[in-house]
Amino acid sequence: MSDTDGKKPLGLRGGPRSGSVKQSFSHGRTKNVVVETKRKRVVVPKPGAGGGAGGGNGSPATDPSKRPAGISDAELERRMKALAAAKANEAEEAKRREEEEKAREEERERRRQEAEDKAREEQERAEAAAKKAEEDERRRKEKEAAKNKPAPATDPDPAAAQAAEARGAKTGPRKTERERAPQPADDRSNRGKGGRDDSRRSGKLTVNQALTGGEGGRQRSVAAMRRKQERMRQKAMGNAEPREKVVRDVQVPEAIVVQELANRMAERVADVVKSLMQMGMMVTQNQTIDQDTAELIIEEFGHRIVRVSDSDVEDVITTTEDKAEDLENRPPVITIMGHVDHGKTSLLDAIRNAKVVAGEAGGITQHIGAYQVTTDSGTVLSFLDTPGHAAFTSMRARGAQVTDIVVLVVAADDAVMPQTIEAINHAKAAGVPMIVAINKVDLPAANVDKVRTDLLQHEVIVEKLSGDVQDVEVSAHTGQGLDELLEAIALQSEILELKANPNRSAQGAVIEAQLDVGRGPVATVLVQNGTLRQGDIFVVGEQWGKVRAMENDRGERVKEAGPSVPVEVLGLNGTPEAGDVLNVVDTEAQAREIAEYRANAAKDKRAAAGAATTLEQMMAKAKADENVAELPIVVKADVQGSAEAIVQAMEKIGNDEVRVRVIHYGVGAITETDVGLAEASGCPVIGFNVRANAPARNSANQKGVEIRYYSVIYDLVDDVKAAASGLLSAEVREKFIGYAEIKETFRVSGVGNVAGCLVTEGVARRSAGVRLLRDNVVIHEGTLKTLKRFKDEVSEVISGQECGMAFENYDDIRKGDVIEIFEREEVERTLA
Repeated sequence: MSDTDGKKPLGLRGGPRSGSVKQSFSHGRTKNVVVETKRKRVVVPKPGAGGGAGGGNGSPATDPSKRPAGISDAELERRMKALAAAKANEAEEAKRREEEEKAREEERERRRQEAEDKAREEQERAEAAAKKAEEDERRRKEKEAAKNKPAPATDPDPAAAQAAEARGAKTGPRKTERERAPQPADDRSNRGKGGRDDSRRSGKLTVNQALTGGEGGRQRSVAAMRRKQERMRQKAMGNAEPREKVVRDVQVPEAIVVQELANRMAERVADVVKSLMQMGMMVTQNQTIDQDTAELIIEEFGHRIVRVSDSDVEDVITTTEDKAEDLENRPPVITIMGHVDHGKTSLLDAIRNAKVVAGEAGGITQHIGAYQVTTDSGTVLSFLDTPGHAAFTSMRARGAQVTDIVVLVVAADDAVMPQTIEAINHAKAAGVPMIVAINKVDLPAANVDKVRTDLLQHEVIVEKLSGDVQDVEVSAHTGQGLDELLEAIALQSEILELKANPNRSAQGAVIEAQLDVGRGPVATVLVQNGTLRQGDIFVVGEQWGKVRAMENDRGERVKEAGPSVPVEVLGLNGTPEAGDVLNVVDTEAQAREIAEYRANAAKDKRAAAGAATTLEQMMAKAKADENVAELPIVVKADVQGSAEAIVQAMEKIGNDEVRVRVIHYGVGAITETDVGLAEASGCPVIGFNVRANAPARNSANQKGVEIRYYSVIYDLVDDVKAAASGLLSAEVREKFIGYAEIKETFRVSGVGNVAGCLVTEGVARRSAGVRLLRDNVVIHEGTLKTLKRFKDEVSEVISGQECGMAFENYDDIRKGDVIEIFEREEVERTLA
């Protein structure tokens, strides 16, 4: 069987060339395959086709021997046309370049001509000025010579004088110019260019200077060259008088960098550093000097110092006094004060026809509230309600400081109490008038006269006792006496003649501040002067902000708030401290700068207060705290005032052995950060009217941190006291239960000396402690090894019976010794 096997071999049309290829396969199989290759295609030109393409003798279009293989007539024609077009474009481009180069050359020539004309004009002006100056100088010298020589011997020839003068004017300026700016030896080519001075190029590096090793370092700037030319021109024109020194007012802070000081004086830094070195201070331009040293330098340079400090940033807060014609009447601010549970909030609710007390936990007010009331007669009153619990001392003090009138609420059935006395002291310290409201007069146990008598002990004399303090009998439950109370308030406000200027930048006091989950930091502000408007930029304490929105006590949005109007302000960048003062400023940069300065100052103050001044004080404090047990806690509250009151209450808990330490307190919900801090410190987290968020709860469960919630402050204080009491060491007390007298001693093998005793008083117990007295002196204290009655081991022996006793690890007993039997008991201690 043949390889082809009757099949047609592979091939291509058009004169193929055949060949054989041997293919190899697996298992040793091979096969010969016949392959054919295609020959190159040769294009034969058609007769007469090259006449229109080439157009010339010997061209590829007409000469078939020079035409590339495989190129058709149409393709050849297209190529020839493209070649002709390229040559035409090249010719046009060359022509255009020649025209542009010619235009540039003309422009350069024009500029060069203008520069030469300008330089020639400058030269002519300089020569004319020099000529004029020399003429003036010559005339002055002639006058002086004429004065010195009144009778000259010869009369100079006018023509010779004029010729000499012309020669001097012609040669003088050139000589002066050469003396002022000498030409370098290798720059001879510049001397013939119209006498121009080319010394302005002497500071630049030329090829000759580079080859000959000339100066190639620092080069003079263009500005320096221009200054030099200006000095030369001024000198040539005769205006070379020294300029008068400018005396400047230099503002210097408490510390300033040397370079900044030089810039403010407009002096060279090198001169300032040189002056400091002459004073013995080796400083550089980047070092800092104090205010006193800067004052010496400023006075030496002839300037005036203006001392400034970091606190000058607060000068933008205007404190100008208002004119009398700008003042308008404003509503009075009344603060309700008194003891806890004397009916302050209930009385205010009766005036406002509201039920605020129903929403208070435990029935006591734990926040400071601000309300505005309009009476039936149309009078507007602003009320502040303060809590009466002992822990809220700072809140009551704050309320008394921002108020105009204090209404002291005293329960008729309870009379004067500790917080009542404290409220009286706050009102006296603030210097505000007081109105006594005797509440709960409808109760059967009410004793109004006792209240008035008790107030006498604290120098509060009411009108019923011929004093100057108004007193009104009221009942928040029945509404009795409310009209009389409002009339008394209106009368007192008329006497005070309260006025303020509403047409100025607002100023107010922060009554309360909190961190709201949905609204961010919120501050209750009582505007005291001016008008606070939406969009105002303000600074309050260490925080700043822009009034984004304002709400009144009824939750309504308002656009502005005038004097004596309490509003909630939204838009702070942080929670301010209660009691901070709010001031409106012009720009956001000013507010941010003032807040940053106050924050840094407060930080430095806290750091200085917390650090011991000397090593001895530090060691003494460490030794004093060595035996003191601490109960650390983390406190989070709903408002700033409550957090402050809780911290103050915690600081009062403790004695010399144990104390409570608040490691962190803040406003807002309990976060995961608070839980982490509590875990690191091994302390619980206390939440007052706040709750922990979900991540914080999960973290507390994982880390085993206790979170305790409270809504009434005295429950919180009691629980912390109980927890701190557990850190106190138990008090050990001894209780004497009996005496026994040794009648005889015996030696028992395996036991030792045994005392035969008679219990003379009380009872002898096996588990009790014993002391051995000899001549009323204690010679041993320990425990009993055995207590026997006859041959039996007993637990106790009563008075009048005999027994045998043996001491643990002690054998020195004698006849006549007395054994004292006592018991120890531990008594749990508590904090008062």
